[in-house]
Amino acid sequence: MAVPSNGLDCDLLLYGRGHRTLDRFKLEDVTDEYLVSTYGFPRQFIYYLVDLLGATLSRPTQRSRAISPETQILAALGFYTSGSFQTRMGDAIGISQASMSRCVANVTEALVERASQFIHFPEDEAAVQSLKDDFYGLAGMPGVLGVVDCTHVAIKAPNAEDLSYVNRKGLHSLNCLMVCDARGVLLSAETHWPGSLPDCTVLEQAALTSQFETELHKEGWLLGDSSFLLRTWLMTPLHIPETPAEYRYNMAHSATHNVIERTLRTIRARFRCLDGSKGTLQYSPEKSSHIVLACCVLHNISLEHGLDVWSSPATAHVEQPEEEYEQMESVDSEACRIRQELLLTHFT
Repeated sequence: MAVPSNGLDCDLLLYGRGHRTLDRFKLEDVTDEYLVSTYGFPRQFIYYLVDLLGATLSRPTQRSRAISPETQILAALGFYTSGSFQTRMGDAIGISQASMSRCVANVTEALVERASQFIHFPEDEAAVQSLKDDFYGLAGMPGVLGVVDCTHVAIKAPNAEDLSYVNRKGLHSLNCLMVCDARGVLLSAETHWPGSLPDCTVLEQAALTSQFETELHKEGWLLGDSSFLLRTWLMTPLHIPETPAEYRYNMAHSATHNVIERTLRTIRARFRCLDGSKGTLQYSPEKSSHIVLACCVLHNISLEHGLDVWSSPATAHVEQPEEEYEQMESVDSEACRIRQELLLTHFT
């Protein structure tokens, strides 16, 4: 029996010998409009995820092995994009809230396993040069390999004694460090940092710092805002610009850095489980971190498939804790020299 194209007849999912026959649901039996409105993505994108994750989600050791990979993926996408396990989503595919939760866990771990496949800096020389060229085209800032910023994602309190996740607003959160390219593709995502840590401390302890300090910089740098400290590989704005060149540098820096701010806002718009509109993530910090990373992987895959996340409607989101910038001068004389040379060469 075919499912009507204007939606799912959930009773069909309950036919059989007294048990749920979950595999009755077929993607081809519903419209693209229905899939996008309910699960956030069109049919071909979901087919791609089934091909990508199907073998992992069909492992016989999975508790939810009776649920098809297709249904597991729909359940997870429904949660990521709506932020809810409530009956509307479960009823749409004919599974319980408990099964929804297991599906989200399975799909999340399958996506996290593939994070390095989809989130990474380019390595070959041509791709690196293309990265710089794309950034230069935005506002004339040369040598940019990525723009970096942090964003908080609200989580439930781990326990009464653990205050490390309490941010400046008194809320429990993860502080997530992200880097993206000029199109909004994520190049790095570290989603596990406790919300009490300021952005500068997160960066100081991050794998990203180790990566840039121990590997070749390819004659370029990241751009970060004033919550970070100037480094040889991280250009920050001048606190008090005085000369025309310094004003031009700051303007180009701000226009270029805006890409990461826009990207973080629109990731929240697509993945409502991160924006706090349905409440905090009701998981441990580790599992919440994996959900954030899974959404980052999906963000990059969606851009690969031509799904422009920036066309998504704006949405309200959890207010971000305000950083109290100390505006310290960098003690790194080499970093100061590099920024001054950049000013003289390109903005004078």
